[in-house]
Amino acid sequence: MNRTVLFVGVIIAAALVVILFVGLGKDPSAIHSPLIDKPAPEFSLREVGTNKTVDLTQYRGKPLIINFWATWCGPCWEEHPSLVASARQLQPDVQFLGVVFQDKEEKILGFLNQRGTAYPTVVDEKGKTAIAYGVGGVPESYFLDAKGTIRAKFVGPMNGDIIQENLQKVLRQ
Repeated sequence: MNRTVLFVGVIIAAALVVILFVGLGKDPSAIHSPLIDKPAPEFSLREVGTNKTVDLTQYRGKPLIINFWATWCGPCWEEHPSLVASARQLQPDVQFLGVVFQDKEEKILGFLNQRGTAYPTVVDEKGKTAIAYGVGGVPESYFLDAKGTIRAKFVGPMNGDIIQENLQKVLRQ
């Protein structure tokens, strides 16, 4: 009986080790977006500092990177220079759009005046757009092809290499 218990115990332990080994290197909080390879949810939002309405459909025809962010988000401060530099380098072939939610307009304008910008930023005042995209936190970025289909999503702060890597997923389509 002791050998049977030992044998069963060893099999269970080996199975647990295999399960843990397979899971190594995977982010347990990462959730695959069901929006990948689907049309991006439509929205019309007000551009920060103006009364101009920006509609997602006006970005058809060229790839678009939509970056959800907020001024209170530390990682957003970290990634902002990379987004501005990439936008300056890649425009007009690739378009960029910032979407800010859960923030105050005066803080957004102060952030952009201090840190610079190279693309439009809109305000998601009620958070409905963030909800439609399944944004769980900021920063989060979506990479759309020229037809408005989401081809990639990245959670967390991006640098130039990450932007290029995800942009390649759009350009391969």
